[in-house]
Amino acid sequence: MPATETKKVTISMPQELLVFADKMADALGLTRSGFIAETLEKARKEELQRLGAEGYQFYSSESSEFAAASEAAVAEAMDDDYR
Repeated sequence: MPATETKKVTISMPQELLVFADKMADALGLTRSGFIAETLEKARKEELQRLGAEGYQFYSSESSEFAAASEAAVAEAMDDDYR
């Protein structure tokens, strides 16, 4: 993760999540803060990918609808070009 400005925060979480975070951080050679930051960054990237896919699906559908609505006009224009 690129170096950026950091802020200190205080958060509350269930004890079992804190124990899990500490174990995972240790296993990955990270600090608790580093593990939490990497986990949040991963979640952020997944959300951006989900939103991108959602947008792609929306515009794909919209393009298909436009193509279907335009089909008669395109066919007429193409027919005029070949007369």
